[in-house]
Amino acid sequence: MTDVLVTGGGGYIGSVLVPLLLTDDRVSSVRILDSFVDGSPRALAGHLGDGTLDIVEGDIVESTPVERAMQDIDVVIHLAAITGAGASHGRTDQTFRVNATGTATLLNVATESDVGRFVFASSCNVYGRSETADISETTAAAPINPYAESKLNAERLVRDASTAGPMTTTSLRMSTVFGAAPGIRFNLVVNQFVFRAMTGRRLSVYGDGSNWRPFIHVEDAARAYRDAALVPDRWPADIYNVGVDDQNMQIRELAGVVREQVGAVDMEYLEQERPGPSYRVNFDRLDETGYEPRWEISAGISDLESWLRGNGHGRGALA
Repeated sequence: MTDVLVTGGGGYIGSVLVPLLLTDDRVSSVRILDSFVDGSPRALAGHLGDGTLDIVEGDIVESTPVERAMQDIDVVIHLAAITGAGASHGRTDQTFRVNATGTATLLNVATESDVGRFVFASSCNVYGRSETADISETTAAAPINPYAESKLNAERLVRDASTAGPMTTTSLRMSTVFGAAPGIRFNLVVNQFVFRAMTGRRLSVYGDGSNWRPFIHVEDAARAYRDAALVPDRWPADIYNVGVDDQNMQIRELAGVVREQVGAVDMEYLEQERPGPSYRVNFDRLDETGYEPRWEISAGISDLESWLRGNGHGRGALA
């Protein structure tokens, strides 16, 4: 049986991952460390006050709450971060403080506390604007915003921690997440497009919409973190791209799928002051773990629309 700490458990992915862990027979306890600056206890409704979930409120940069949260923990799943590539421009110091320095604090305390496994939430955003049509984990990262730079910095810290001691680690370079969840974010492109389409607003596309992105449903993302944490022998590499090959899409193609699933909506193309990331990613290494994503993007968009209308629960594939 495994005692698991999830940092950022009140966030988007955490709101799906925590219930998944609470119902897993391999898990004896789940603890959350969250400042609740971006996440919210509301995302954990239904799991509070019944003794199944332990919550430590605090900043991952500060040793005291980290040390309290790390007591008697076997596995750490580190989700807490300042997220959003665009929002990180102009707040570089704050982004690095949380995403890099906070990760260093967690790793130091985890090592001192004899934690056996550390799984880090990284991002495919580290690839920047790549001309390569088939980006693997061996492709050189080229971050173009402070968010991606801080994630790449943290990845190196995670790898070094594994090299230095008995704790095993891995970093999951996650595709862009979408789909219904208690802690849903609407500054992610799929969720934002669905919301705008449902409310009769134009879908805004920056540039000509030719940028490539890989997408993954939030439930599939949560399952990847769970599996990497609880079945480490199947995830021995230091880095994994996590996503679905046929869900590499250009933004204008994604807009078309949203129009097909949700309904007719006007499009507008806006001038791009800072050319955004563009990357088309290979997931062959992920296939070696035995992990298989379950959600297709069209089904996830339809499910999200139903959930937002109050006709569904957004939990169709969770298991």
